[in-house]
Amino acid sequence: MKAIIVKQPGGAEQLTIVQQRKPEPKEDEILIKVKASAINRTDIITREKGGGYLETPILGIEVAGVVERAGAKTNIALGTRVMGLVNGGGYAQYAVMPANRAIEIPDNISFEQAAAITEVFLTAYQCLYWHGRLAEKETVLIHAGGSGVGTAAIQLAKQFSNAKVITTAGSEEKLVHAKKIGADFGINYKEQDFAEEVLKITENRGVDVILDFVGASYWEKNYQSISIDGRWILIGLLGGAVVERVNLFELMSKRVQLTGTLLTPRSDEYKAELTKEFAFKTMPYFENGKLIPIIDCVYSFEQIRRAHERMQANANIGKIILQVAD
Repeated sequence: MKAIIVKQPGGAEQLTIVQQRKPEPKEDEILIKVKASAINRTDIITREKGGGYLETPILGIEVAGVVERAGAKTNIALGTRVMGLVNGGGYAQYAVMPANRAIEIPDNISFEQAAAITEVFLTAYQCLYWHGRLAEKETVLIHAGGSGVGTAAIQLAKQFSNAKVITTAGSEEKLVHAKKIGADFGINYKEQDFAEEVLKITENRGVDVILDFVGASYWEKNYQSISIDGRWILIGLLGGAVVERVNLFELMSKRVQLTGTLLTPRSDEYKAELTKEFAFKTMPYFENGKLIPIIDCVYSFEQIRRAHERMQANANIGKIILQVAD
C-alpha cells in the first residue's frame, strides 16, 4: 500500500510516499480502507522531530473510510463507513483502529467531511466539557478561531451551552467566518489588545473559560481576561512554553483553575471513553446540520507537502484534508 513517512527530521520536503505492508488488525481492531485523512498540528511536530507515531513510521492520527476486516472481538460489520482516531498510520491507503474508537459516519457526511471531525471536535469537546465544564450561558474565550479546533469549539460552545463566544484570529476573513458559525465577538489580535476588548465585552468581569493554543506570549493577557473561578485550558504552545516571573498569588487570588492537556498521547482507554460520549451526544447534531465540519481545502495524496506548508503558514480556516486514492 502507499503511505507517507518522514525521510529525516525537517521541513515539508522530508515527506515522501513509499510502499508499506498493509497492517494486520488485532482481535480488538478493525482494518480500514482509508478514503480521507487530515493534517494536524501534531503531524507537523512529529515531522520536525522525525519518525512516526508510536509503533508506525507513518504519519496521521485520524482517518475516515470503510471497514475491510474486523478482529474476532469486534462487532462492526464489514463495509461500514467509519471515522476515528488511530495510533499513527493515517496517511496511508489502509490503517488499523481500535474498534471501540470507531464512529459510524452519518449518511449525510462525506468521507472528506468525516475526516474533518474526529480530532478537532474530540479535542474541543474534551477541553470545553471534561476540563472547562462550560455551563449554560457562560462566557468563553476561544483563541485561534480560524483553526480546526477553534472552529469546532465555537460551534460546540454555542450549540451545547448557548455560551457567549469571544474568539481571536489574525485576519478579518477568519473573524467573519467565526461569526458565521456562532461566535458573538471577534478580536483581531494583530490590531487589538484582546484583554482590553474582553474586559469591555464582559463589563470587566472576564470570561469563565479560556481555550488557549498560544501559551507563554498570551500569559499576562489571558490572566487579565479570566474571571474569578475561571477555567483556563492550555492546549498549545504556539507562543512559547516558558513564562518568566509568574506570580502564583495572582492565580490564587482569582481562584483560577489552570489545566494543561493533550489528546494524542492519551491512553486507548481514555480515547475510547471520550469517543463514546462524544458520538452519543453530537452525532444527532451532525445529522441535522447544527454541527458542521469546516474544511479549508482538500489535497491529493501526492500534494502532502503543500498541505503541511499551508498549515505551517496558518493560512487555513478549518481542516486541511488529505484525499486518499485507491
